Amino acid sequence: MRSGSVYLDRFAATLAHQTVDRCPIDLGGTPQAGVDSPQTITSLASILGFSGPAPDSYNMFDVRVLEALDVDFRQVGVLVPFETKWNEQTSETEFTDCYGIRYRFSGIYWEIVGGALWGADIDAIAAYVFPTLDQVPDGIFDDIERRAKQLHDENKYVIAGSHPVLGVLELACWLCGYDQIMTMMALDPDYINLLFGKILDFQKPIIAEYYRRLGKYIDLTTSGDDFGTQKCLFMSPNMFREFVKPYFQKRIEYTARFTDAVYMHHTCGSVFDIIPDLAEIGVKILNPIQPNATNMEPEKLKAAYGDIMVFHGGLDTQQVLPTNDPEVINQAVDRLVAAMQPKKSGGFIFAGAHCIQSDVTAEAVIRMFRRALEVQA
Repeated sequence: MRSGSVYLDRFAATLAHQTVDRCPIDLGGTPQAGVDSPQTITSLASILGFSGPAPDSYNMFDVRVLEALDVDFRQVGVLVPFETKWNEQTSETEFTDCYGIRYRFSGIYWEIVGGALWGADIDAIAAYVFPTLDQVPDGIFDDIERRAKQLHDENKYVIAGSHPVLGVLELACWLCGYDQIMTMMALDPDYINLLFGKILDFQKPIIAEYYRRLGKYIDLTTSGDDFGTQKCLFMSPNMFREFVKPYFQKRIEYTARFTDAVYMHHTCGSVFDIIPDLAEIGVKILNPIQPNATNMEPEKLKAAYGDIMVFHGGLDTQQVLPTNDPEVINQAVDRLVAAMQPKKSGGFIFAGAHCIQSDVTAEAVIRMFRRALEVQA
């Protein structure tokens, strides 16, 4: 683990569940700690008193904003794009991506409305051709490596490398439809193992090239693959262990060939029952703490798994932040920090429970981070 700055040393102590001066703070440093509204991001700088062009930016955030809020993380890397036969912009509100997954703009987000393998049988799965390394646009890896090296040479902030590919489960569900994948888990294991195996085989060359380039410069790497709904897992814990866990473990182990970066994983929803499984296969940091999901209350998570997992996030983006009420936000921050960081004991990174949406004002964003600093002063 790198050292040499207060941010790096704080991160190392957090991972080791050791006493810290305060918990690390993440805004825009990892993919699920962002702000979805460009207008809100722009307003942050204005409210904090900055004008003129930003001297630098990370994940759209003016570096002056990150410094003013004492944010510990800086993000590098991208979800690697591919140029394939599928890529097509069919209208201003609809497009098809490199996998053949169709999206339609809902007014806020791009929602999936179809996939190249929706309803496909096992023969169609076998025939489907995934993108290849030579279909990555020129310069992508060069740009990522240059940015990561620049941050590494500064030796100040914790560098988070976004994982280059989608999760095995989520890509399968987006390609085939969630109902198809969940049904086949129950009825046709061969179907699932063929598809998941093909996805992992496609991803390995991308992972290898990506982390050969930036793996030596980063402190953590972040992946995403949703395993839960608001109330429960998508599948039983046993089914998760049979179908999803083995491929996830192989991916984590393969990534570790090319980088010593700590592995952080994002999954929405209620995943309480599989947190020990995630720890067992190498997940060191879990995002998010979605406090309104079943069994995901901060106090419960800390008591049950605080010794085996570092938790990231936790300030409610569903009911608390959209109030835009400073007192409500203050109280939520105080409770979260008290639950996850008793006596500044490490093991917790402060952030929103997910990306902050357009119903949250810039003032509310500033309030949550300032309160997190105040309550630990």
